[in-house]
Amino acid sequence: MTTGANNPHHANNAGGTTGAVLKRERVRDHLLQLIESQRPGDPIPSERTLCADLGVSRPTLRAAVDELVAAGLLVREHGRGMFVAPEKITQELVSPAQGLEVPRAGGAWSSRLLEFTTIQAGARVGRKLRLSPAARIIYVARLRLVDGAPMAIEHLHIRADLAPELSAQELENGDLYEHLREHHDVRVREAIQTIEPTVVTRAEAEVLDVPELSPALLVERLTSDTDGRPVEYVHSLYRGDRYRIVSRLTLDPTAPAPAPLPGHHPGIPPGDFAHRDTVLSSTRGDVQAP
Repeated sequence: MTTGANNPHHANNAGGTTGAVLKRERVRDHLLQLIESQRPGDPIPSERTLCADLGVSRPTLRAAVDELVAAGLLVREHGRGMFVAPEKITQELVSPAQGLEVPRAGGAWSSRLLEFTTIQAGARVGRKLRLSPAARIIYVARLRLVDGAPMAIEHLHIRADLAPELSAQELENGDLYEHLREHHDVRVREAIQTIEPTVVTRAEAEVLDVPELSPALLVERLTSDTDGRPVEYVHSLYRGDRYRIVSRLTLDPTAPAPAPLPGHHPGIPPGDFAHRDTVLSSTRGDVQAP
């Protein structure tokens, strides 16, 4: 039997494949250098110019460009060309001696109310909030914006008996926890939050101003008060091309912790949560069974 090492045909195929991979990697590195050297919104050279400069074919160039467009680093505009994408909003997770500190994310966050109504909890939300399916809850849908650009769609399910006087204006301003504390002596204490990848539907894409089936992050959170009673269940959809989470692992426990960033916690309304202190949390990876 002839081995791959002694088979000239096998070696040629491997060399061709390796050459193609290296070309794509070289093109990708060149594009990343262009992106890093320019500002969001700046144009990059045309496909014809890039192909000539790098000595590669258009399919090779387009494969690298497609990857960076999907990653949210480049933007294609029909008839105009390619541009550096807006900067991503970054959530940083740092690990102190006990759990993870979640600094507040950058950018000017605001809300636009899409829906505000009182409905029955239903079976699924009722189980999460420990209510009967017929119990009344306040349902809120709001669009979260950063510097005026759509960033996330947030769906809140709040126990109506805990916030009977809650107004749409308070939800738009993000003062839910402050309202609960000042008017009903309900103090939130703990939130269990999960994050997983997903894609947006056509309706969600229209609201977020992204293509259908664009990547997104699904954030689900269940918040409880100091008595362990569920207060709200929230699920949010964050744009995958504009939002990312960065983990900073402190390997030296004696090193000083970094100062928290200004702003508020993404996925958490910008009202007073834990008296505006740093949120301490822990994280765990779950493998879903097929």
